[in-house]
Amino acid sequence: MQDTLVILNPAARSERAGHWRSRVEKVARGAALRSTSRIGEAESLARKAAREGYQRIVAAGGDGTINEVVNGLAGTSAALGLLPIGTVNVFATELGLPSGDLNQCWQIICDGHTRAIDLPSANGKHFVQLAGIGLDAQAVKETSVAFKRSFGPLSYLISAAQIASRPPPHLVIELKGAKTMEGSFVLIGNGRLYGGPFPFFKRALIDDGLLDVVVFKRIGYLDIIRYLQEVIFSSSISMPELEYFQTKRLRVSSGEDVPVEVDGEVIGTCPVEFRVRERGLRVLAPG
Repeated sequence: MQDTLVILNPAARSERAGHWRSRVEKVARGAALRSTSRIGEAESLARKAAREGYQRIVAAGGDGTINEVVNGLAGTSAALGLLPIGTVNVFATELGLPSGDLNQCWQIICDGHTRAIDLPSANGKHFVQLAGIGLDAQAVKETSVAFKRSFGPLSYLISAAQIASRPPPHLVIELKGAKTMEGSFVLIGNGRLYGGPFPFFKRALIDDGLLDVVVFKRIGYLDIIRYLQEVIFSSSISMPELEYFQTKRLRVSSGEDVPVEVDGEVIGTCPVEFRVRERGLRVLAPG
């Protein structure tokens, strides 16, 4: 496995971080291993590794680590591998990787079967699974690292509940050659899943060259949370307060300071322009 580099996000200098490092070292024998020490380092390590000729670059961490590695790999021929060990691993679930089984995930990497998937971007920042403007981005922004460690994925729901009493922002959604829409919250998916093993974007395919977009119209946060639950547990999106469509490109703007998140990380505020590079990323996935 001399052509393989594993980038490990130990999350913290703690006993748990040491446990994960030991597990990854044991599983990924024969591969080079580099650990991150700060936010953003996984991206630069991945970019450097691709330049050095590594053909398989493995993200060992959660969705945030994967996002950094993907941004380092964008535009290169290296393939992305996954050893999911973080708080949330939605993208790994999307690809059909065995949850919690690092040995099986490593075997998939060794097998070398690659799949070409779409690579979306938001203002030039790449992502693989999901982007949000409004409620969920605000929840990510207001959820501390300590809170995430204590409550895991539930921490975002707690933050969202605290935000729900505020008035939502006014968002303007523009499509090339189509009508302009208004909304309070926008979700953009590359795959089907959102927030865990929930098939939210009903028509999404990770390699169809399209972004799946759900616009929550001018409704309050409490209604948005209720509709989120309804969409997750329904087979289609047919509520009049929601607009669901597919596109290759869109722009979202606001007169307010509205945060934008991609793959669970806040990247800035509106305005934001989304594009997609069809099958722009190679991923090591089950055959």
